[in-house]
Amino acid sequence: MRLSTKGRYGVKAMFDLALNSSSEKTVTLRSIAERQGISEPYLEQLMSGLRKAGLIKSVRGAQGGYMLSSSPEKITVGDVIRTLEGSMAPTECVDESANFECNEASCCVTRMVWQKIKKSVDEVIDAITIQDMLEQYKKLSGKEFDMYYI
Repeated sequence: MRLSTKGRYGVKAMFDLALNSSSEKTVTLRSIAERQGISEPYLEQLMSGLRKAGLIKSVRGAQGGYMLSSSPEKITVGDVIRTLEGSMAPTECVDESANFECNEASCCVTRMVWQKIKKSVDEVIDAITIQDMLEQYKKLSGKEFDMYYI
């Protein structure tokens, strides 16, 4: 299973917003695009989907830009990925949102495998918040920039 650029770039953009915005300060699309190496038009499409899902807010005007709609500890990686990618089910037969009828669901031995994969993926992406990413970033960046004087 592989995520598309929608999911990967969406998570990067949400992290960037959490890192660089506040309740009073928005972040411009251009600045996110530059820092994260994402094309501005593509990022605009992603932000539109995230805004419609209620994960971010946009502010118009000279001081406009984007910000998270709630605190980073309330937004999971799963929220972002499902908004942009859809279900994380590896097959249609275990995707609750799919309109799929399988005549062999009651006796399909592989269905159990797909259900376990879906459950595992969902548990992981729903357990990681944007706040967790911020904390990991702070740990990693602290190590990278330690200075020792002799």
